[in-house]
Amino acid sequence: MEKDMTKGHPLAVILKFTLPLLIGNVFQQLYNMADTIIVGRCVSADALAAVGSTGTIMFLIVGFAQGITAGFTILTSQRFGARDTDGVKRSVANGILLSVICTIILTGVSLLCMRPLLKLMNTPDNIFDDAYSYIMIISGGLVTTVFYNLFSSYLRAVGNSQIPLVFLVFSAVLNVILDLVFIATFHMGVSGAGYATILSQGISAVLCLIYIYLRMPALRPEKSHWKLRAKESRQQMTMGIPMALQFAITASGTMIMQAAINIFGSDAVAAFTAASKLQNLVMQGMIAMGQTMATYSGQNFGKGDLARIRKGVRASLSASAVYAVAVALLVWILLKPCLGLFFTADVDMSVMMPWAETYIHICAIFYIPLSTIFVFRNTMQGCGYGFLPMMGGVSELAARMIVAFIAMSTVSYPLACFCDPAAWIAAGLFTGISYIFVSKDIAKKLAPAS
Repeated sequence: MEKDMTKGHPLAVILKFTLPLLIGNVFQQLYNMADTIIVGRCVSADALAAVGSTGTIMFLIVGFAQGITAGFTILTSQRFGARDTDGVKRSVANGILLSVICTIILTGVSLLCMRPLLKLMNTPDNIFDDAYSYIMIISGGLVTTVFYNLFSSYLRAVGNSQIPLVFLVFSAVLNVILDLVFIATFHMGVSGAGYATILSQGISAVLCLIYIYLRMPALRPEKSHWKLRAKESRQQMTMGIPMALQFAITASGTMIMQAAINIFGSDAVAAFTAASKLQNLVMQGMIAMGQTMATYSGQNFGKGDLARIRKGVRASLSASAVYAVAVALLVWILLKPCLGLFFTADVDMSVMMPWAETYIHICAIFYIPLSTIFVFRNTMQGCGYGFLPMMGGVSELAARMIVAFIAMSTVSYPLACFCDPAAWIAAGLFTGISYIFVSKDIAKKLAPAS
């Protein structure tokens, strides 16, 4: 099922494409939350803190994988918009071959660097071993993450956001079942959560591949396409590397923030972990809007329709602002009942709640600037501009780093929590200004020669 996003009313097209992505992203977060909820309730609060303390590292390595594979598929989206059927197939084959190489490198580096990285992040001694076990399993199974994201991105590149959702829902349900089997039945602890995540995501990758092979001939390369081509490799790496680095740079900032949170002890880490899981859940609408704009802008850029891209950006910004206000109110209301899901009855919630409330209350005020980042950044990336979105990540890193170091030097937890809003404000301003520049640059390129 393909979707041509170069036709129809922009807002209607965008919202229709976004909804399945939103549902899929929510399920993605739910099965990530399943790890922490089941670990927290079936093992201990310290085990929950151990899994939570690796969240920013997971964002680094998984985000890098997501970024580079999403970059590889931008070329596919542009060629689909330009009606270049053979070019689409070449880009698919080339992206798969490049992903194999990137997976080998990324897995090796992750496994080698994990122990010193956890020490650098001030991981508390009482949760260090569990944190190391969990993140090493995730790192070892990166191949499943890379190829699930690659195949899903290929489907989205040609306008199909429904099928990745179906496989993701299946995977989320399977992940919860495996969590319960490995942790509650076989008592595998945090290692069981890691194995459940990798196995369920691997099954999603296989299902996506089978669907593409059987039902999506436009994405099925032929024998002549299976070789690395200099032109495609250069184009895909030019888009993929900046997107991967942008994720990595943003993740580096969140790791510095996590280091600031870690100095307040395992109770603070556990409460922060639970609160951030709720926040990540409600952020998925913003992320889905960004994913939509990457495909929307890619197809319309391939067609050469800048006016339609601008209309889509305005529509998505309006929708994102409404969503940001709604979910800000939602997290304030749901924090207390949701926090109890992560802990057993013997945990003193009066100790956990102040840490969680401080983080959520500070962040929720700034959801509107956060929502703009995804629209501007993904629109630029969809049009093939990778450097400026990456520099938006640098602005996030700088803001988080400055605030985190001040927080650590003053031992201020509220200031540590403000790392996220500071990053959102900086990146929102930078990407908004960058989008104006990119829009003018595209207009010059598309202007007829005089």
